[in-house]
Amino acid sequence: MTSPAYDHAIDVQKLHKSFGDNEVLKGIDFHVDDGEVVCVIGPSGSGKSTLLRCINQLEVPTKGRVLVEGVDMTDPETDLNDVRSRIGMVFQSFNLFPHLTVTDNLTLAQRRVKKRSKADARRCALENLAKVGLEDKADAYPAHLSGGQQQRVAIARALSMEPDLMLFDEPTSALDPELVGDVLAVMKTLASDGMTMMVVTHEMGFAREVGDKLVFMDEGVIMEEGDPVEVLSNPQHERTQEFLSKVL
Repeated sequence: MTSPAYDHAIDVQKLHKSFGDNEVLKGIDFHVDDGEVVCVIGPSGSGKSTLLRCINQLEVPTKGRVLVEGVDMTDPETDLNDVRSRIGMVFQSFNLFPHLTVTDNLTLAQRRVKKRSKADARRCALENLAKVGLEDKADAYPAHLSGGQQQRVAIARALSMEPDLMLFDEPTSALDPELVGDVLAVMKTLASDGMTMMVVTHEMGFAREVGDKLVFMDEGVIMEEGDPVEVLSNPQHERTQEFLSKVL
C-alpha cells in the first residue's frame, strides 16, 4: 500500500478566527491522521464548532492555514468544492429537506455533484441507509422520523458522497437522551471501519471508547490533548480538571 502524498488528513496551522473584535480561535495548531478519530471537547463558546467550520471553509479563517489531504483550504486558488466533496459533515441540526423522501435527500447531491445516474444514486443511498439501520425508511419523509433517525439519515447522506473523512459537530446534542445511543453506535461502526473522523462532542463515554486522541479547548485555545483515557482520568491542566469535574 503506497503512503499518501501528504503528512496528515487534516493539518491546522496557527489558525486564528475573529468575528469583529471577538477572537474566537487564538492560534490553533493540531492535526488528524488518516484513520484517526479525534474528539474535541470543551465548554460552550470555546471555539470548537468554529474550528470545525474553518476546516471546510464554512468560516473563513482570519489568519493561519488549514490543509486537508495536503490541499491548502485557505489558498484562493483552491477548488473548495472539489475538496469538500471528500469531506462529509454532520451538524447538530439534521438539515434534511422536509419536502423530499429519505432516498431523495440522499440522492440529490450524488446526482448534482457526483453526476451519478438515478439508479446508481439510489443503489448507493440504499446501501448507506442499511449501514445506519434505516433501509425500511427509504420512502419516508423526515417529519415521520424521530430526531435520532433523522440524524442517522444525515450521516447516511454524508456517506453517500463517499468522503475520505467525516466532521461531526455535536451530532447528538439536539437529541432526546434515549435516541443518542443509536447515533453513537453508527459512529462507532464508522470508526471501526477506519473512517477518519473529527468529532466535536459532549459524549465523554464515546470519546473514551472510540477516540484515538482527545482535544480539550477553552477560550479559543487548545488547553490539553492526548490519549482520551489518560486525559479523562488524569487531566494535567487545571482548567481541564475543572471542566471534567462538572461533566463526568
